[in-house]
Amino acid sequence: MNKWAELLIGLVLLIAAIDVTFLSRSWGIWNFWTPALTVLKGGIAWLVIGIGALFILLGISDLKG
Repeated sequence: MNKWAELLIGLVLLIAAIDVTFLSRSWGIWNFWTPALTVLKGGIAWLVIGIGALFILLGISDLKG
């Protein structure tokens, strides 16, 4: 994959996951009141953040190489 595309995809995923997580907590956009859905939402957010960070690291390593 293109090094700039990896960086862009990583940044978009990272920012989107953080944005959705904080917006849903502060403004209550998604009303997940049951604990199971709260845990699922948190797990998905961490997964997307991890994938975004992985893409950023891959892009940085491609820039060096």
